[in-house]
Amino acid sequence: MNPADRDLLAAPGDTAPAERADAARNRGKILAAAAELFASRDPRTVTMDDIAKAAGVGRGTLYRRFPNVAAVALPLLDEHERVIQEQLLRGAPPLGPGAPPAERLAAFYAAMVALLDGHAHLVLGAEIGRARFDTGAYQFWRVHVRALLGEAAVPEADSLVEPLLAPLAAEVYLNQRERGIGNAEIVAALGRLAHALLAAPPP
Repeated sequence: MNPADRDLLAAPGDTAPAERADAARNRGKILAAAAELFASRDPRTVTMDDIAKAAGVGRGTLYRRFPNVAAVALPLLDEHERVIQEQLLRGAPPLGPGAPPAERLAAFYAAMVALLDGHAHLVLGAEIGRARFDTGAYQFWRVHVRALLGEAAVPEADSLVEPLLAPLAAEVYLNQRERGIGNAEIVAALGRLAHALLAAPPP
């Protein structure tokens, strides 16, 4: 396994001490309230005041744990993203190691579209503004795509990572769905992009 991938898979909080019981209860109330808010309305309109009120906690309690709305959404999204991360590192090909780079990129696209299909509201909440580029998950995806480009010896690989990840932005995905483009069509189009760019014939 690539050491960089292994480091990215480990979240900074994995070795943190156990929470106090009251702190854990407050965290649970905050996350449950935020999950309901994100699912019931446009996550971009949710404020910290909304979350504190829905959770029944004070603003100070909320801000001591979470500095902003994106920080509240991240742990809700994390459990779903970690499944894909684990599959990329140790799963069966083509999503996991062992398949040609083009097939792995196409499989990654398919997995991420499935994630967006079920959890785009959480992704929107976590990716407010430029927050998308600062999350640990995005850095993981970036390392993965860059490694596939390197394996395929694609020129100017560093300049292509962000363009290849751009179609997976929640706003792009939701805009396509609102225009009537289905998941199967999105996955097929991204698969063609992967095979065209990484110079491998479609399977």
